[in-house]
Amino acid sequence: MLTIGELASYAGVTVRAVRHYHAKGLLPEPERDHSGYRRYDAGAVVELIKIRTLAEAGVPLARVRELLQAGEAEFATAVADIDKRLRAEIRQRQRHRERIARLAAGDSLTLPPEVVDYLDRLRALGVDERIVQAERDGWILLAAHSPERVPEWMARKREQIADPRLIDFFLTLSQALDRHAGDPRLVELADKLAAYITRLAEEKGEDYVDDIDIEPPLVKLMDTLAFDTVPPARRLIELLKKRGWTGWTKLKRVESTRATSTPDL
Repeated sequence: MLTIGELASYAGVTVRAVRHYHAKGLLPEPERDHSGYRRYDAGAVVELIKIRTLAEAGVPLARVRELLQAGEAEFATAVADIDKRLRAEIRQRQRHRERIARLAAGDSLTLPPEVVDYLDRLRALGVDERIVQAERDGWILLAAHSPERVPEWMARKREQIADPRLIDFFLTLSQALDRHAGDPRLVELADKLAAYITRLAEEKGEDYVDDIDIEPPLVKLMDTLAFDTVPPARRLIELLKKRGWTGWTKLKRVESTRATSTPDL
């Protein structure tokens, strides 16, 4: 016959756990002997091990009571159901671990690999991180909205980023980030950007320039992200409009400003 401490030791639980199982009615509580101690037999050890195993598997204690009283076939079915649930939980936790691992990788948590490569390319070229961040946030929204179009859009981005004139624009913008709205450098940027867009439209067609087919509210949201992260962008839009183009996320030609005269600054 075993004391409660010996019972707990054999079953691999604490004395407190044994008393808790007594209170829940899972483990019968024996009468005290003449010395005032409760004594347990080998059957109590077996029952306690079953309780511990089921509880550690996540089975609610109310369900443990049912299983302990179930017949052999019913018990086997219940155990199979528990195993199925545990395997589902393991798969879910594995997915969580994969997401955590991706989180450690930064941009790859929320972006397709081709977009991550594009952002890394901008960094390697020396583009200011604030501009990269604005690009990243915009692509997060685009990738969530139209994931099937990301490969097509990124193919064009890779083509465009190979153009030294676009890189020069990014690098000049990087240098102008902390300048005030009236800085002449922004006028230079607007000239470069307008010239680049116009050349693209002439070579590739205006559909190539204005190809972001998304709803106006999303365009506005993406513009706001860019303006908040890269404040000179708002002034650039004003200057760009005088040079025949409007928009930041979604570019389009301003028909009324096709004049060949020098634009107002």
